[in-house]
Amino acid sequence: MLAVTHSVALCGLNGSIVRVEVDVAGGLPGWEIVGLPDTAVREAKDRVRAAIRNAGYEFPLKRITVNLAPADVKKEGTWFDLPMAVGILAATEQVPLPGEGYVFLGELSLDGSVRHVNGILAGAMAAARAGVEALVVPSGNGEEAALAGVIAVYPVSSLEEAVRFLRGEVALAPATADAFSLLAQGDGAMPDFADVKGQVAAKRALEVAAAGGHNVLLLGSPGSGKTMLARRLPGILPSLTLEEAIEVTMVHSIVGLLPPGHHLVTRRPFRAPHHTASTVSLTGGGRVPRPGEISLAHHGVLFLDEATEFSRDALEALRQPLEDGVVTVSRANASVTYPARIILVMAGNPCPCGFFGDPAKECRCTPLQIRRYLARLSGPLMDRNDLQVEVPRLPYEELATAPDGESSAAIRQRVEAARQRQRERFGTEGISCNAAMNSRAVKRYCSLTPGARRLLEAAFRRWNFSARAHDRLLKVARSIADLAGSDQITEDHIGEAIQYRVLDQKYWG
Repeated sequence: MLAVTHSVALCGLNGSIVRVEVDVAGGLPGWEIVGLPDTAVREAKDRVRAAIRNAGYEFPLKRITVNLAPADVKKEGTWFDLPMAVGILAATEQVPLPGEGYVFLGELSLDGSVRHVNGILAGAMAAARAGVEALVVPSGNGEEAALAGVIAVYPVSSLEEAVRFLRGEVALAPATADAFSLLAQGDGAMPDFADVKGQVAAKRALEVAAAGGHNVLLLGSPGSGKTMLARRLPGILPSLTLEEAIEVTMVHSIVGLLPPGHHLVTRRPFRAPHHTASTVSLTGGGRVPRPGEISLAHHGVLFLDEATEFSRDALEALRQPLEDGVVTVSRANASVTYPARIILVMAGNPCPCGFFGDPAKECRCTPLQIRRYLARLSGPLMDRNDLQVEVPRLPYEELATAPDGESSAAIRQRVEAARQRQRERFGTEGISCNAAMNSRAVKRYCSLTPGARRLLEAAFRRWNFSARAHDRLLKVARSIADLAGSDQITEDHIGEAIQYRVLDQKYWG
């Protein structure tokens, strides 16, 4: 007999409905799974067989053929266990055939229990887009799947419970999730800028970066506070919107980074990979393409400490995602696109010993060594750092005093006000912040006063900025103007933006 159930196949964050066609026929006992299954799907044969028997049902000693259609879509993961088990039981008339509008996702243990799986939110969103009626998922994934919001989600803890539900012997309450309530729980305790002594210029630069979503380079001698400053940047970023939180949650769910009991990411990510990280770990990849650090930092901060120590290939691979806001991972069997809208913060020393330009300690490096060291950060990559800031060593007098700087909460209020101006300005154009403006938007929204225009022209000729640097300078000036509540970009705004673009001329020029 033939039975058909339905599941979901994911490709990145996108998914498509899969028909799980189960045929149980006479002949020598055997089981074949066709339709581009990966190893985890093929291994389901042993898990499903044991789960059916240990749940108290009869496993047919016949010829079983399972076709996962469409056959040209790669099927990965363990959540095809549950739809295959239900299909076998339906084909052998041990359970009524589920309706066309039911989708099943879940991994089976040998004792028949249904285990938690990764990526359930992306699967639920795909099912919702396909217009299915109901989703049957593991009990541990119920609230996460319910965040999709438009379909009935029935959590089951075992194969037996799923069978009894399909037979009508037990009524399951659909899982619910109040996404706005989860989001309103707040970010929790985060590092505060009030703890940072001195470094007024660096803190101002990070405020501008947060206001417009700009990338930052922090350059200074060891121990000057670069890492301390970078770790406080997420605390002044605007709160995640529900749409942003859903996107971040989908990425983290796919790689299994959601903490137990937490079904929605409510704070902006902060990722700080070690400088030995490979290109694949940063951008994503592997035999089965998975998100990398740049996608895990989506709508948050990617911090590269000791940036000059990262491999040249790894750093150069970030250039395209920084421009497009997405990263495409191409492999022989798949091409997957993951989101990568981030604020990149790079920190490094100005030379191998770290003390070039330090007023208190002499640099031991030769000019050639310094040039070679700084050359690890290419010109095109430097062009994508909108703000370039020196973080000087603090004198003893500042270190000995108590911190008296502004709190992150106070800075965040100004950042939120600037972002609100941007939301009102861009409306429905699909531009999230100033840093995401395209060339047309820059021309439209970056209106300069005559004095500001003359200053920009003089700076462009003096430092020979590239066309990309010119547009990024205007975006930074627009963010500074937004913080000041100004509709036009004045000389003060363009002057401050210019000072954030000349560091590469000092060290790389």
